[in-house]
Amino acid sequence: MKDKRTIGRKYEQMAFEYLKRQGYRILERNFFSRYGEIDLIAGDGRYLVFTEVKYRKDVSCGDPLEAVHAEKQKRICRTASYFCVCRGYSDATPCRFDVIAITGDGSITHIKHAFEYCL
Repeated sequence: MKDKRTIGRKYEQMAFEYLKRQGYRILERNFFSRYGEIDLIAGDGRYLVFTEVKYRKDVSCGDPLEAVHAEKQKRICRTASYFCVCRGYSDATPCRFDVIAITGDGSITHIKHAFEYCL
């Protein structure tokens, strides 16, 4: 059986390829800070997009979108703020928080503006 990290990388790669096909500019993958990790950071028009990728073999363990709960959203937002400071983005940079959910059959659901910035 594959470990969770190996499985996660596979589906993050699927999400990466999906976003590229949609015309996104991928800026960074697996950005880590002491606050947490962001799977994919991309440019979409004027937006800086922070994307969380979630996979579930099937929905019997819950919808992958449900895994991005309020505490996870806060960690993503803190990490996004840290990324912006580290990379020199201004406070005026429009940011968006998306979630990509992938299920075992390979279907991809992309939720743009999945949640608002929160701390």
